[in-house]
Amino acid sequence: MNAPGLTLALDASTAQGTVAVLRDGVVVAVREAMMRGEHEERLMPAVLAVLAEARAVPRDVARVVCGAGPGSFTSLRIAAGIAKGIAHGAGVPLYAVSSLALVVAGAEPALPDGPYLVALDAMRGERYAQRVEMRADGSVRADGEQALATVEQLTATGLPVVGPMEPVPLMPHARGVARLLAACLAAGPVELDGWEPSYGRLAEAQVKWEAAHGRPLASG
Repeated sequence: MNAPGLTLALDASTAQGTVAVLRDGVVVAVREAMMRGEHEERLMPAVLAVLAEARAVPRDVARVVCGAGPGSFTSLRIAAGIAKGIAHGAGVPLYAVSSLALVVAGAEPALPDGPYLVALDAMRGERYAQRVEMRADGSVRADGEQALATVEQLTATGLPVVGPMEPVPLMPHARGVARLLAACLAAGPVELDGWEPSYGRLAEAQVKWEAAHGRPLASG
């Protein structure tokens, strides 16, 4: 599917946020930014830097693609807020992409063709997991639903397991949107006002509040 113009892609599902600019579907600039243990927010400066490298500013962007999780609650909210703000300011659509799929799609060099089981840390001894296939034509397809699994359950599948904490240590990366862009466009944009990433689990602070008060924390 044709994707003319600039695509701004960003993901912050782990401790490392990533940003990429695609021109006509081809990656032309990338940046990384640490999301934890820092005294200042670094993802937006990385966005501005990667746009500058591509000789562009936010209003030049034709579309924004944001990693939809699952993953780090705070980091995902930061990325979503930046993505929504740029899309709203530029008057362009916002698309969501699985952060799990970005592990396979963002691998450099590219992974061999075939199915993989992608795993991201879900804490409490579990992983967020999903089967993702690297196809011979270079595209990537997320196959099946995301699920919580133990390390033992992942190993029992017999599939190669990839992810930041796995035997094949790969991080999700926004440059992987190049291999997923056609699927993102086919799925259509999300609603700017209502879209939120899939956090996978409630934030730890919310879990503790609900346990202490014996009721769900109202949203909104």
